[in-house]
Amino acid sequence: MRSEKPSPLTAPRLPVFAISCWVLGMMAFSQLLVAGMALATRFDESRVVRTVIKEVPKIVTVRIPAAPTDTESSRPVVSRPPLPPPIASLPLLAPTPVAAPQVADPRSERMVKEARQARVAGDMGLAIVKLEEALSQSPEDPTVHFELGLVHEQMGVFDTAAAHYEKVFQMGVSGAGSLYAQAAAKLRDGFEEPQQVGKLSLARVRIFKDTENDEGERVILTIPVQKAPGEEVAIDKVSVEVLFFNRNGKGEIVQLEDRSWSIEKWMNPPFDWADGEEDLRVTYTIPPQDKQTEHLFGGRSYYGQVIILHYGDQVVDVQAWPRDLAAKIPAQPVAKPSGQVLPEFQDSLPPDTDPSLPLLPPLPSK
Repeated sequence: MRSEKPSPLTAPRLPVFAISCWVLGMMAFSQLLVAGMALATRFDESRVVRTVIKEVPKIVTVRIPAAPTDTESSRPVVSRPPLPPPIASLPLLAPTPVAAPQVADPRSERMVKEARQARVAGDMGLAIVKLEEALSQSPEDPTVHFELGLVHEQMGVFDTAAAHYEKVFQMGVSGAGSLYAQAAAKLRDGFEEPQQVGKLSLARVRIFKDTENDEGERVILTIPVQKAPGEEVAIDKVSVEVLFFNRNGKGEIVQLEDRSWSIEKWMNPPFDWADGEEDLRVTYTIPPQDKQTEHLFGGRSYYGQVIILHYGDQVVDVQAWPRDLAAKIPAQPVAKPSGQVLPEFQDSLPPDTDPSLPLLPPLPSK
């Protein structure tokens, strides 16, 4: 039995038309979707407010009052836009000044304050005692070292003063603050030695306060008298006058009237000025008072002295310690002092000192 093939006319047809319509419909839907999304995006962007800044140059005509020359007057005037205003400059801030550092230890700070008060009052011995105590408590404090430098400089011990200033200088600005610049200036400028004026002058007086004397409060002065090189000096014309002052129980400064309380002695007579100076030793003793006299008239203690160097009938040099005693010097023609010379306070008795020296000089033998 032979099979029959279907003819092309009788074979089933594919739905080509339906598929084409379906594809076209999908394409149209896609385009509509894309167009809707684009419209939505543009709508959202249109809601954002934008600010556009534009610089519009403004032409300003500048009138020139008069041309200096014919050549310049023939030039055309060119109008240019104005220059933008200058930017306001910020005010320059002044640098913060560097301050001196505070003493870290409270006890050392109190010692430094007390030492300053003693230095201003002229009591260099007390000032050194206070500062040495502060130094033991705060060995690396710049303020303590600087104050020690000031005290030793005023006393004329320049090598010790320079050592303390050098210590402050080595600490730098970070460690010493404003004291660094002050110490640097001290080391840079050096120290000025007092200049001698005239034939004779008083050198630095050395003061020793003997607190262990049983006969009363005793003070020993060593007064160097210097002679200028090449000057001829008549020994019989040289004299030194020492005026002592005490503080009484009321706080008043009173000049000593009883000259028997002081004993004067030249250390190396006769005068030859071999080393340029001769020393006068003055021992001043305040005898103790009984309780009844002290209760009635008040106590008394050593305050200071004024030393006047005479050559003949002329005053050659004067030293007052403390310095406020200079106002108590008797009115007389006073020569210009040889410089601001401060005394030196000693911790031990001067050599050749007799502890058993009586208050009154011995009577001459008959």
